[in-house]
Amino acid sequence: MADELLLEGAVEPSRNRHLFGHGEAEAYLAQSYRGGKGHHALLLEGAAGIGKATLAFRFANHVLHFPHPADAPDHLIEPDQTSPLTRQIIAGASHDLLHLKRPVDAKSGKLKTAITVEEVRRAGHFLSQTSGTGNWRIVIVDAADDLNRNAANAILKILEEPPKNAMFLLISHAPGRLLPTIRSRCLPLRLRPLAAQDLAAALGALGLSAGGQDEERMAALANGSVAEALKLVNYGGLEIIDAYDAVLEGTVAEARLVMHKLADTVAKRENETIFDFLLGHIDGDIKTRAREAAFSGDLPLAERLAGLSSRIAADVAEADAYNLDRRQLALDLLSRLRTTLEPPGADA
Repeated sequence: MADELLLEGAVEPSRNRHLFGHGEAEAYLAQSYRGGKGHHALLLEGAAGIGKATLAFRFANHVLHFPHPADAPDHLIEPDQTSPLTRQIIAGASHDLLHLKRPVDAKSGKLKTAITVEEVRRAGHFLSQTSGTGNWRIVIVDAADDLNRNAANAILKILEEPPKNAMFLLISHAPGRLLPTIRSRCLPLRLRPLAAQDLAAALGALGLSAGGQDEERMAALANGSVAEALKLVNYGGLEIIDAYDAVLEGTVAEARLVMHKLADTVAKRENETIFDFLLGHIDGDIKTRAREAAFSGDLPLAERLAGLSSRIAADVAEADAYNLDRRQLALDLLSRLRTTLEPPGADA
């Protein structure tokens, strides 16, 4: 079954031979492992789409190729897809590596909204078995942010008393959402968004180009994330942002027309990725505007925007929980934001 989380044009982290912009993190992992100072649980933190999962699989591949730290080189080896061990990792057939992620619901055939406790129990069973090769047992949790409460508590128990030669690589886009007790038992490794040249190199390795004058704009909007760049180019994200700006800046009549077209587009069943992209863009734009309003001294606007951000988060969570109409949700959010940005007493 194809990975529903994999964006069009992306490469699965387990088979990705290219990693850009994280040389310091790679060197740290290689040298600390070689020196016998590796931690049993690493928390790879950073924005989505910057290479955290690729780094996790690269490090796991390195460790499994060199189970004795003293024999390992001082740099992470590049995955060799002719290696039987690497091919097993790519195929998800390694007896020494378990990749935990959101499971597929047997009834709907869709991904569940969280990593469940049943998945974590799989990890417990996996770690309780003796490796047939005497190697490390590695669990990649992708992403730890997706653990529901029961799953988080279950994984915490394993982290508190980890089996010998067990290693956890937890990926987190928002570490502040994790249980503090989980974070306290992990060694954090913060990865920064990709610099412009590294983002360009990563996109080039994927054969991606925005083309013409959109190149610079796309790079700025991607904020150092390959995933965001893929959404902008392969999923029409640039056009979505143009429509969003037109909703906020046009006349009432113009805004209403564009708003309905935009809602119709993102609400289509096959456009779930771009719907989530729009929600993320709205959230980020509101927070940016709130900060700018506060810094400029317009505290009433900053307060209105902060309140709107909280209400939108609650509405999105409710719509997700009850599978409410996405078209109406998009219309409501855009309409409320436009109204909020209008000066008090303005004619709507």
